[in-house]
Amino acid sequence: MILRWGKRSGRQENVSTKSIHMKKLRILAVIPARMAATRFPGKPLAKILGLPMIEHVRRRVALCPLIDDVIVATCDVEILQAIQSYGGKAVMTSDTHERCTDRVVEAAASEACDIVVNVQGDEPLLRPDLLELLVAPLLADTGLQCTNLMSPIKREEAANPNLVKVVCDLQGNALYYSRDPIPSPKKAGRLPLHYFRQLGIYGFTKSFLSQYGALSPTPLEAVESVDMLRAVEHGIRVRMVVAEFSGVSVDIPAELAQATALVQADPLTQRYMGVK
Repeated sequence: MILRWGKRSGRQENVSTKSIHMKKLRILAVIPARMAATRFPGKPLAKILGLPMIEHVRRRVALCPLIDDVIVATCDVEILQAIQSYGGKAVMTSDTHERCTDRVVEAAASEACDIVVNVQGDEPLLRPDLLELLVAPLLADTGLQCTNLMSPIKREEAANPNLVKVVCDLQGNALYYSRDPIPSPKKAGRLPLHYFRQLGIYGFTKSFLSQYGALSPTPLEAVESVDMLRAVEHGIRVRMVVAEFSGVSVDIPAELAQATALVQADPLTQRYMGVK
């Protein structure tokens, strides 16, 4: 079953919010960040309305009532000091991690929690309700170890290599991720195919996150540069959850202006601007 956030109803469909809050599980959010991003060096500290982008993400994550704590995990002192200057929590991690999820594994290792939410620091339009949607399957199915959000995109957007596309099996589990268009638009012809982009928002049970860190990196993970392919290639179910989300991820400098305009127009922004 694929879970979906009801855009019109403004509530989760097929999931009881009450049942989520009855669970006494501690949920930690970790935001991995580093200055040496290949396509946008220094991206976490790029300013949006006077705040570093990473700080917008941290404050938005903190608005989610299910999140018990938020930590920024970084290998750069500049990011650590920036987050701490705003009253946030940040920890230093190794500078040898090639995947953001490996950085999350290190940061969460000493934390007492049951579920870890991995939120990328380039999602300045993150909505707190998306995190509730993400963890709902983990709370409902004790056999599930990993979830990932995805949102529908237009067919022409599938050609954008900055968007990671994903295809699923009939149960809603990830089959493959790619920066190329999948399914193939050329082979599909005029068939009414649906395209989805993976959002950089993952949910893990704490026990599985430790296992993920011990898994050997995989060939397709390296080819596509997508963390979740390591889990897929090792035979782990990654449950994809559909979210109606039109926000932009900031992958390159040219996208910063668009993100700034959208953040400025977003009513949610006023809930945390000027508040540490």
